Amino acid sequence: MSPLKQAATAQTAFLGLGSNLGDRAALLAQALARLDGTSGIRVVAISSLYATAPVGVEDQPEFFNAAAEIRTTLTPRELLAACLRVETELGRVRLARWGPRTIDIDILLFGDLRLSEDAITLPHPRMRERAFVLAPLAEIAPGLAIDGKAAAEWAASVDGSGVRRMDNLKIGWPRT
Repeated sequence: MSPLKQAATAQTAFLGLGSNLGDRAALLAQALARLDGTSGIRVVAISSLYATAPVGVEDQPEFFNAAAEIRTTLTPRELLAACLRVETELGRVRLARWGPRTIDIDILLFGDLRLSEDAITLPHPRMRERAFVLAPLAEIAPGLAIDGKAAAEWAASVDGSGVRRMDNLKIGWPRT
């Protein structure tokens, strides 16, 4: 069966989330709760919050970033649609590339699927270069293989000086 058709069994996927407008921690928690409440998506692990310097457009507020591991029976396109729907529901307005946003949800990995389309590329094409993605991802899945190297190795190989773990803040998650 094509990986782009409805999966008969759940796949593991990893998401990267960020916010730099409004109550960043609350928006990240709301995004995860909405995704978890979506049919076909179950959030199974969430990283700590990381405060990160903006990348691309630097004249904007600091981001909070996190990573999540999910199990999903959705196809990659359906998962992308669910992520975009949650972004819209939480007030995301796309005015400028890499600009400020209430919420950003990226699909980093979808099992071992490799896919390149206009709307979605898997694995995420820039995640191996971004400490704000790799630090939270390595926290929840340090041994996760990404192009032959563990997530923790990738995280150690990039400049993480603009990324700090927020041990005093947690994503308010409804499940224990």
